[in-house]
Amino acid sequence: MRTCRASAAGKLTVVLATIVALAGCGGGPSSRAWAASVCGALTPWRSEISKLTSSTDEQMTAQTTPAQAKENLVRLFDGAEQASEAARRKVEKAGIPEADNGETISAGFRSSLGKMRDAYGRARDTIDGLGTGEPTAFYDGVRAAVETLNKEYDASALDTSKLNSEELKQAFDEVPECR
Repeated sequence: MRTCRASAAGKLTVVLATIVALAGCGGGPSSRAWAASVCGALTPWRSEISKLTSSTDEQMTAQTTPAQAKENLVRLFDGAEQASEAARRKVEKAGIPEADNGETISAGFRSSLGKMRDAYGRARDTIDGLGTGEPTAFYDGVRAAVETLNKEYDASALDTSKLNSEELKQAFDEVPECR
C-alpha cells in the first residue's frame, strides 16, 4: 500500500511539473492580439472620460445651486471611476502578452488605470464631503478637488514611449483598434 501512495504521489508530482512547465511556455496572447484588446478597452474609456470632462467643465460654469452642482459632479466622478475600473478589468482580462517585458508592460497599464480610478474616486469623495451652504467655499473646494485630480491623473499616466518591447510598439502602431 505504501508503494502505491508513493507511486501516486510521484505521478502527481510529474503531472504538476508538466502543467507548470506548459504554463511557463506561453499561452498568453500574441503582441497584436494583446494590443488590440488593450486598445479595445481604452477607446471607449477615453471617449467616456472625454464626455465626463466636458460635462464637468459645464458644471463648473453652469448657473446651478451648489447642491445641484455637487450632485452632478459626484455622479460624473463616480462615472469616471467606474469607467476606469472597467477599462482596468478589460486590460487585466487581456492577459499577459507574449512579448519582451510583457508582464511589466501589462502591469504598467493596469496600475495606471487603477491610479486614475482612485484619483476619480478621491475627487468624488472630496466633493461629496463639501458643504453647500456657502457657495464660494463650495466652489473653492471643487476647484481644489479638480486641481488635485488633474495632478494625480497626470502623475498616473503611462508613458508608452517607454514600452521595452519592439513587438508591442509595432503592434500598437499597426492594429486597427489602436488607430
